Amino acid sequence: MSIGIIGSGNIGGGFARALASKNIPAVIANSRGPESLKALTEELGPSIRAVTVAEAARADIVLVAVPWDAIKDALGGLPDWNGRIVIDSNNPLVHLDPDSADAGDTANPFAALGIKPADIGGRSSSVVFSNWVPGARVVKAFNHLNAQVFDSLQVPNGQRVFFLAGDDADAKVQVGKLIAQLGLASIDLGSLESGGRLIQIPFGPLSIVNLVAI
Repeated sequence: MSIGIIGSGNIGGGFARALASKNIPAVIANSRGPESLKALTEELGPSIRAVTVAEAARADIVLVAVPWDAIKDALGGLPDWNGRIVIDSNNPLVHLDPDSADAGDTANPFAALGIKPADIGGRSSSVVFSNWVPGARVVKAFNHLNAQVFDSLQVPNGQRVFFLAGDDADAKVQVGKLIAQLGLASIDLGSLESGGRLIQIPFGPLSIVNLVAI
């Protein structure tokens, strides 16, 4: 299955590096256009190509890794996803204006990092995300650990574990196969609503839980 990546930051770029290390072909895009990704694709080699967002969105499996407050705009204007698989690797955290009152809010445990939880009305973030990718089969994955984990995916004597959640059984199987291709293990947590909440950062009880399958 063809693979596209929308977003070239720590998660999107890290995912591209993981694919390149296994010589798995993919295309990657960001809001600044293919030319801005020249250095990255030269580093990763011929298996990863830079394309437009519209081209990346046409892949069979598309990982979206965009800051929460930019996702809606990043995906706006794309046609119906027509049953293709979209991996939601995002978390509902928004950037703070450093000069705002929120920047010094002691009730926000993330204020020192310059971020705060997005107001999504108590819903699962993946359920909200699914509204931005109409017609897609959404699978939540690759979001529950710090993005720096992509610098050290492989572990001795075991496989690093990534959780996944979704409402489409076949889509989860396909994402699980991709995770296995990367030399990793996966655990299916159920639906987007219940499983997605478990791994959502912030406050998901399984977020930042770093497991190794022996």
